[in-house]
Formats: sequence, C-alpha cells, structure tokens
Amino acid sequence: MVKKEKRHNGGQTAESIVAAFIEKQRKTAKGQRLEMLQRDLSGTIKLLTDLLLPVFGTLEGFHLEYEIVGTNGIKLYADVFYEPLGLVFECDGYVPHVELMTRDRFSFERMRMRTFALGGYMYFPFSRDELDKKTEMCRRAVYEVLGKRGRGGAGLRDLPVHERELLRMAVDVSIFGPADVREWLGIREEKARLLLRSMTQSQLLVRVGGGERRCHRYSIAEQGKELLRKP
Repeated sequence: MVKKEKRHNGGQTAESIVAAFIEKQRKTAKGQRLEMLQRDLSGTIKLLTDLLLPVFGTLEGFHLEYEIVGTNGIKLYADVFYEPLGLVFECDGYVPHVELMTRDRFSFERMRMRTFALGGYMYFPFSRDELDKKTEMCRRAVYEVLGKRGRGGAGLRDLPVHERELLRMAVDVSIFGPADVREWLGIREEKARLLLRSMTQSQLLVRVGGGERRCHRYSIAEQGKELLRKP
C-alpha cells in the first residue's frame, strides 16, 4: 500500500514547505551562516519534516543556523532555533556525531551547551535513530516542553487572565491584530484594543508598522518572550 503524504497549508506537503523555508533562510543569510546553510542539511530537514512541522503546524518563528555569541565572544550556531520560546533543536546521526568525534570536538560541544544554557535557551537534541524509530515519542516530548515552557510557565501566572491567554495564543504567530485577539479571547473590539494598548505600555507587546495614531499589528516584545521562557 502506498503511504499518502500529509498535506498542510494550501495542500502543500511537508517536504515542499520545508524546502521553501530553507530556500528563504538562505536568501536572507550571509557570511558564515550562509556557508553553514549550504552544507548537508539532511538532519535538519528530517527534524523539520518529521517533528517540528507536525507539532507546530507552521515554521513561523523558526530560524536555521541561528547565531548566538558566547561570553567569550565566539560565535556559535544553533541548527534550528524557535525564537518565541528560546528553544534550540538539533538532530545528529550516531556515526558522524559520536564515533568520529575527536576530544577537542567533544569539549567544544559541551561548551556550546553551556553557552545555550547561559543565554537562557533550552537545548533539545534528538538522534536520527529516535526520529526514525520513535517519532511519536519525540513529538510527545516537544508537546510536553511546549506545555511547560510556553503555555503554563510560572512567569505568566501573575498576569491578568486576558494578558496571560493572549501571550499563550500569540506565541504561535509572528504578527497579529485586534481581530485575532477578539477571536482568541472571545471579547469585543473595544476590549481588545484596550488590552493591546495596555500590554504595549507595559512592554509585553510591541507595535509593528503603522504610526503613532493608527496601528493595526502587534508582536510579542522581548519582555513578553522572557515571561514565556520561564519554566
């Protein structure tokens, strides 16, 4: 029996969505990051296709070969970074990553993990064998970390209920407006606008585009992201 490909947005396959995403990332990259994006990305492609796209339903908010500067000034690159929640995902095969690893490389990898931790990022690695043989287990692990880090962290508990729920809903999109807030929270237009204004003043949200008098779009500000990242 031929296995049917799961279709996503507009009937696209996961493979076509991931291919377009990688091409878009390459077009906006330069320097060392571009060089890294031109290398073999088979592990990253598997991670995106089999795990992250099925769980998140979209690749918005993700960055490939995301640059992180360590306290020693060395530039490090995270294979797949989910910016809204500060999650670093990586996928490695056993032979290239373990059997062929030198002592210097082993020490470097430990330094990378420490740098991620010091930067407040959560490091979430997977092996290719796990993704091949235990796909559902891997997906459940990601759902669990989303529940702990993005949907119910201690940082959100002191917020008023509407502010808390707006951040939880907005974490899956990059930009949103009053109409989205009304739909998410089931509130009227005036209440949505007052909520957006209040959260912008408290620096949980930031305006995107528009002018001082008229602005229709918003995104989560850095302070809001910090609350979402707290376990």
